[in-house]
Amino acid sequence: MRNILIYFAIKYHGDYQKILNAIKTKEKVQNEDLQKVKNIKALTIIDENYPLSLKNCYMPPFVIFYQGDISLINEENLLSVVGSRNPSDYGIKATKKVLNDFLSEYDCIIVSGLAKGIDTLSHQIALKNKRKTIAVLGCGIDICYPLGNELLKNEIENVGLVISEYPPGVQPKKEYFPFRNRIIACLAKAVLIGDASIRSGTQITVKYALEYGKEILAIPHEIFSSSFCNELIKQGAMLVSCKEDIAMVMF
Repeated sequence: MRNILIYFAIKYHGDYQKILNAIKTKEKVQNEDLQKVKNIKALTIIDENYPLSLKNCYMPPFVIFYQGDISLINEENLLSVVGSRNPSDYGIKATKKVLNDFLSEYDCIIVSGLAKGIDTLSHQIALKNKRKTIAVLGCGIDICYPLGNELLKNEIENVGLVISEYPPGVQPKKEYFPFRNRIIACLAKAVLIGDASIRSGTQITVKYALEYGKEILAIPHEIFSSSFCNELIKQGAMLVSCKEDIAMVMF
């Protein structure tokens, strides 16, 4: 059954509904096709080490393709960091300060999406502090998106973990990224928003995180800015201004 799931995930490009339909209808698979996928690096929903957190998420991925240390996916000290692809100077400075201070003292695994802006920054800060980091892609595991993050992706593969529900060769699509965000929200104990506007796609990650009962942390911004972080704090998110604020939630 394990190889059947991997085969369907590849055949249907990671499309949850199509994979589900293939399972329900007991679509026939040739043995020679199963042999082709048996050596692919993948974690399936029926594997013992498939994270319980993912099983509990909305439309749990049948298959997770990966490069790197898959054991990291089951660690307890996972913190997701998300935010704008085009953060303000203040957002960059504040996120750097808070995360650097926190990771220099506390051993925590950073989860993010390898996107431009806050995602890239959070991965880089984790690596700089010799901490592990997990990148969750919205495309095939062999594809680097956005262009320009190839070296960062390679480094994460070597010392951390890169995962995707989309098999090798699947090009990024606009709809893949918000759907991918449910995994980022689901894996971690808490979600930290470094910088985001009111209409940011970060709202999708926060929505998923709240549905999964995750703690929402937000770095405060200037009172005159249209910051989603400030709005979250007004609605009850934990204000983060120092490393102790994050540690209080994570440990």
